[in-house]
Amino acid sequence: MPLSSCRAFVSPDGPRPTTMASALPRCTSVRLPALATVVLLLLSATTVQSSQGDKEPVYRDCVKQCVRTNCTGARLRGFQSTQPQYMALTGWTCRDDCRYQCMWTTVGLYQAEGYRVPQFHGKWPFARFLCFEEPASALASLLNGLACLLMLLRYRSTVPRQSPMYHTINAFSLVSLNAWLWSTVFHTRDTYLTEKMDYFCATAVILYSIYLCCVRTLGLRQPGVSSMVGALLILAFTSHVSYLTFVSFDYGYNMAANATIGMVNLLWWLCWCWQNRRTLPYWWKCGLVVLLLHGLALLELLDFPPLLWVLDAHAVWHLSTIPVHFLFYSFLIDDSLYLLNTEKMGVKVE
Repeated sequence: MPLSSCRAFVSPDGPRPTTMASALPRCTSVRLPALATVVLLLLSATTVQSSQGDKEPVYRDCVKQCVRTNCTGARLRGFQSTQPQYMALTGWTCRDDCRYQCMWTTVGLYQAEGYRVPQFHGKWPFARFLCFEEPASALASLLNGLACLLMLLRYRSTVPRQSPMYHTINAFSLVSLNAWLWSTVFHTRDTYLTEKMDYFCATAVILYSIYLCCVRTLGLRQPGVSSMVGALLILAFTSHVSYLTFVSFDYGYNMAANATIGMVNLLWWLCWCWQNRRTLPYWWKCGLVVLLLHGLALLELLDFPPLLWVLDAHAVWHLSTIPVHFLFYSFLIDDSLYLLNTEKMGVKVE
């Protein structure tokens, strides 16, 4: 049981379970707005900063007492001297460990009284593995990144550089790899910086996907159009990041903005697939990828406490997207070779 890890600290004296239970309402699941499902693919973090668990007096009193007892003087020096190097390098502090131990204390009290496991700071309680806060999601993000890298290497080895979409697809792959890197970092260690980088890089991926679609559908015949759209997308991204960084990090606005550009991306690609369904035999790969990515995002609606304190709906969703990379790059390879052949033959690009 995770509660057993509390013995590394002096246990703070919290209220009795019966006292806490009498003040607790029954926890109920939260259903996400329908619009939010479009953006679930883009977000590797929850959009809530405080939750039932971290609002509990028993949790807050536990953290205060733990910090007061263990994070000053000789006990703090003892903690720092015995802390594994990988924990120190990833920024785990004595206060962070107090919050982690007190989280499990609160979870134990909830379970003892028959209440639903609460969330803390917008997240379910996860059993930490080494320095990984959310081990399953971190591993899934890493595997997504590796799948993306593997297929990028296959694309480069299969498609000649002369293909019209070669450089655009390479750039899109690098943007995607960067996003999966920050997703892995964020699920390893949730901090102010890693959360923002995870969110911003996810937005960059979908904006670049719109640019990729624009180049494929319009830019090959009208380069000026794709250049203008690219400039507008850069301006939109800069404005989005500037607002969230310097004005207010509004989670509702961030979700609405990503949902909007997500719908643009979805509809644009589907329209292209429909228009080319009779001429391009591989069109279905693109259509299936787009539908899969948005359909798999519905897994987030399950929103269940982590199985074995490791595997939650977010991790399941990340794991489910790994095979999609192989299908998507299969489409990109087919389409790039098609464009190269039509260019050599002087045929009009569809």
